[in-house]
Amino acid sequence: MSRMIVYVTLPAAIIVNLSDLRIQNQLLLFIVVALIWSIFQVLLAYFTTFKQENKQKATMMYLGSGFNIGNFLLPFIQNIQPAFVPMISMFDIGNSIMLTGGTQAVVDTLVATNQRFSFRNMLRQLLSSIPFMCYLIMFGLRYFQVSLPSFIHTFFVPLANANVFLSMFMIGLYLDFSLPKGGFKALVKLFSLRYLVGFLLIFVIHILPISMAEKMVISLLCVSPIPLFGVMNAVIVGAKEEYVGFASSLSFLFSLVFMTLIILVMN
Repeated sequence: MSRMIVYVTLPAAIIVNLSDLRIQNQLLLFIVVALIWSIFQVLLAYFTTFKQENKQKATMMYLGSGFNIGNFLLPFIQNIQPAFVPMISMFDIGNSIMLTGGTQAVVDTLVATNQRFSFRNMLRQLLSSIPFMCYLIMFGLRYFQVSLPSFIHTFFVPLANANVFLSMFMIGLYLDFSLPKGGFKALVKLFSLRYLVGFLLIFVIHILPISMAEKMVISLLCVSPIPLFGVMNAVIVGAKEEYVGFASSLSFLFSLVFMTLIILVMN
């Protein structure tokens, strides 16, 4: 099912949602914000685990950074506030760059792990990522104001609509709530990094002179769950699979509740 989402319904949703996108400088800033924000998350995770072993540092840096957009935030917002999709999509371009190699580069610079950053591998992952390539192609088309033929748009609409159901179904299917012994303290620190810091950022954002739509999008990003790449990299550096699975599952539930509250309050 995850392959169906990554290779079929998510790319279809990207194509449909960006088919009428108007490229503005304001939207391009979301790519830069994603890069800076992700680096900030990694550095914050590093300094909060400064006295711990390298494995704990790397685990916190991977799980405490990044945004689960394609499999969670995009399906969540797709039918609720479709006007927000262009901003989220631009943000996900920067987010994808960090998840597929940028975060690893920062982690490898600060912590000695059994991974080694390779720009070639990062580029290969980006170019082999169908969702990222869809973002890139649609961005290029819309930058030059090229529209897709109507029959192509019509073909992808049913697949795009299926993305919401399949993504939420997959999240429920893979929920795992078995926390290994000794993992509670690390979990509290991880969720403090992701959510307490997230809510502090939401407070700061609401003081800034930006539009309400931008405030809501950034607020939703502040409480997004742990991304899949973060889970994979944490396991690679030696984190317990049970702990990573529990943290990931619980973050889905927390994010679902927090995002719903944000939509209700700010709407």
